[in-house]
Amino acid sequence: QVQLVESGGGLVQAGGSLRLSCAASGRTFSSYTMGWFRQAPGKEREFVADISKTGTSTYYADSVKGRFTISRDNAKNTVYLQMNSLKPEDTAVYYCAATVRTGPIATMTLPKFFGSWGQGTQVTVSS
Repeated sequence: QVQLVESGGGLVQAGGSLRLSCAASGRTFSSYTMGWFRQAPGKEREFVADISKTGTSTYYADSVKGRFTISRDNAKNTVYLQMNSLKPEDTAVYYCAATVRTGPIATMTLPKFFGSWGQGTQVTVSS
């Protein structure tokens, strides 16, 4: 099982940007489809974006499409989430997740499909 550690969260004003990173342990990072989820207080964990094992395919939640970009560097065992034009409603704890599940990444939008999770990083967007 891969170990995941997120970083890059913080406090930013609306309209600003942040880049989250997720470092993975192990030598099989390229075997995992990677995803980002978020959870706001009192709400369920929701899908943000995911990326295929090679990085050639990405998929986004409608709420972040056009503002967020997911990418990965398999040589560095790291996945990124570039977040631009942030809104107060983006405030949440952001989690990195990994899965060995195969299939179209557009179908992997539920937390139950991902077997490994990071500890989360807080993103707060002030208005």
